[in-house]
Amino acid sequence: MAEPVTWTPKESKLWKVVFAVAGIMSTLVIYGVLQEKIMRVPYGVNKEYFKHSLFLVFCNRITTSAVSAGTLIVSKKALDPVAPIYKYCLISISNILTTTCQYEALKYVSFPVQTLAKCAKMIPVMVWGTMIMQKRYVGPDYLLAFLVTVGCSIFILFPAGTDISPYSRGRENTVWGVSLMVGYLGFDGFTSTFQDKLFKGYDMEIHNQIFYTTVCSCLLSFTGLILQGHLLPAIDFVYRHNDCFFDVALLSAVATASQFFISYTIRAFGSLTFATIMTTRQLVSIMLSCVWFSHPLSWEQWIGAVIVFGSLYSKNLMKKASQKPPPPEHTLDGASSPVKALP
Repeated sequence: MAEPVTWTPKESKLWKVVFAVAGIMSTLVIYGVLQEKIMRVPYGVNKEYFKHSLFLVFCNRITTSAVSAGTLIVSKKALDPVAPIYKYCLISISNILTTTCQYEALKYVSFPVQTLAKCAKMIPVMVWGTMIMQKRYVGPDYLLAFLVTVGCSIFILFPAGTDISPYSRGRENTVWGVSLMVGYLGFDGFTSTFQDKLFKGYDMEIHNQIFYTTVCSCLLSFTGLILQGHLLPAIDFVYRHNDCFFDVALLSAVATASQFFISYTIRAFGSLTFATIMTTRQLVSIMLSCVWFSHPLSWEQWIGAVIVFGSLYSKNLMKKASQKPPPPEHTLDGASSPVKALP
């Protein structure tokens, strides 16, 4: 009879890291490929484009709210709202605007441009953090934000010139597409900052916030679809194109699954490890999109990408180095005394 396999603590941690990295990379890379496919690749013999981005928001949020409600019930945690409902709604409104701008931008800019532009979100986060949380930032923070912004600007302003938007004539980086990305960054910065404020102001489980935020998002996005008259056309489109229905369903599933892996990674390894994984994920997503959808990159864009990712990785490495415990203090007889690791 075979003996059970036993893992050492080091091996156990390694497999947990592998699990976290594989989960985040697989779900979010698939999510990125799917959103570009849905918004930029035509369906059917008549080459029809799916144009109802708010419908994607609705499908994503209703899936996430159902899963978060199930998680709260199974774990026997309270379903009652911890914060006033209007605060959940504020997050919900900004989150809907964030995601809608993200999907709409794909009509005018390619996924590599959109993904790299997301790296510049630290600027609106710093602005909102100063306004809402009264946070103070130091010189290296501003330097990093400046370098990332320069890299993103180079990437956006110097396209290869042959990637054409399916929704407009001419080169892809239209003023409207860039404006949507600016809107995405601003709304996304507010969303994450206000979420942080709620967590610090209330004794709140993460699934509690996810549940009430996504429920509000479901109601708001559903109302928006009705008022715009897009609900029935969107349903008709996915009904006529089974492959689009499958893409939307898979998009919602991986978006929900990614929330689990993100929460698990932050809880198990902290925000620094999560930031490193997310930076790597963005790089992999850009490379995969360039190969899958044949996006050409100019040499200026390669320089911009190196500036952005080099700055982000340098930040993570410097932050990791600053968190290392000091060397052990030696006593007179040469023995070392234990030193508590820095938090």
